[in-house]
Amino acid sequence: MENIKIDSSLSFGGYNWRVLDIQNNTALIITEEIIEQRPYHDAYKDITWSDCALRKYLNDEFYDKFNAKDKSRIIPVINKNLDNQWYHSKGGPDTQDSIFLLSLEEVCKYFGDSLSKLNNPGKNQRYWFERKDKNNSKRLAKLHGGGYCWWWLRSPGRVNVKAVYIFGTDGNIGIQGNNILKGNIGDGKCIGGVRPALWLNLEL
Repeated sequence: MENIKIDSSLSFGGYNWRVLDIQNNTALIITEEIIEQRPYHDAYKDITWSDCALRKYLNDEFYDKFNAKDKSRIIPVINKNLDNQWYHSKGGPDTQDSIFLLSLEEVCKYFGDSLSKLNNPGKNQRYWFERKDKNNSKRLAKLHGGGYCWWWLRSPGRVNVKAVYIFGTDGNIGIQGNNILKGNIGDGKCIGGVRPALWLNLEL
């Protein structure tokens, strides 16, 4: 594929994707839009990415929407699932994924560089995502066919019945997390947005 570079857009498998990283003729890509809305898990219980219903859906039903040629270009990877740095909730074991959600660390790395704030939080650490991070606007995403909406990351929130997410109004990172089953109970639009990510072979 020609003219593929970081932050460019490409079409693959019927979706438009944003290129986040390129390594050895492979690219990390994420859908430009929120493609659908789903809960992180199908029950209100302690859970990590490795066992959640959304991971199973992405690696089974969603993956099977791609044709054989496209599947051959999707590279399975081992994902690290770190504990929440501020609340120490468990991230769970490493996982092998063909399709996945970005982690807290990855979204801080690839949507501008916010890793220094993640790794060196200030005294008002709960709020730096909300009020001060210059990269917030880069994380905004629209629901397919609609307006801006919040979307899930795979990292745990402050407890393991919550998962980290990106606010829909201004792109802040909700490090405390939303309810894995009902999402943000207070806003009436309770189900979180899904932006799948994958590593794509650029040579095929």
